[in-house]
Amino acid sequence: MKLLEDIILKDSIEIKTSPERIFDFLVHLVDDKSYRAWHPDDHVALEWITGNPWEEGSIARAQEYLHGKVHTLKFRVTRVIPSRHIEYAPTSRLLRLYFPRNAFAIEPQGAVCVFTATAHMRVGRLVKRFAGAKLETALDAVKKHMREEGEHLKRILEA
Repeated sequence: MKLLEDIILKDSIEIKTSPERIFDFLVHLVDDKSYRAWHPDDHVALEWITGNPWEEGSIARAQEYLHGKVHTLKFRVTRVIPSRHIEYAPTSRLLRLYFPRNAFAIEPQGAVCVFTATAHMRVGRLVKRFAGAKLETALDAVKKHMREEGEHLKRILEA
């Protein structure tokens, strides 16, 4: 019997651009200004603590609004495939148990690329059962944020 259930949230959007342009945009998220330009309503701050931005092993701290509250997220870049994939995970072992990884994937499909953001979460059965509506509200907020990031990215790169 599994104590934790996996929840995978995904949001994909087609963008009329090259994989290189999408990847270039992502790897140039290096400070507060560039981070806020991506999602002006929700992104607050981004600071690279160790390593070079978006290189495997680098650590960053980001602040963003989710469901009306500012959250600070400290993460390590765990996998990078240039122009195709970036994966990152919380630096805390405890948080990684519940939020094992997030990713951005770029898939070329002719004249467009499909940009997909993925958030992997694990929730205990008791939390899922008793948190019910609160959990759904939080998941909906994350889905909304992911969708808005994709829409903003599309607007920026197709302009």
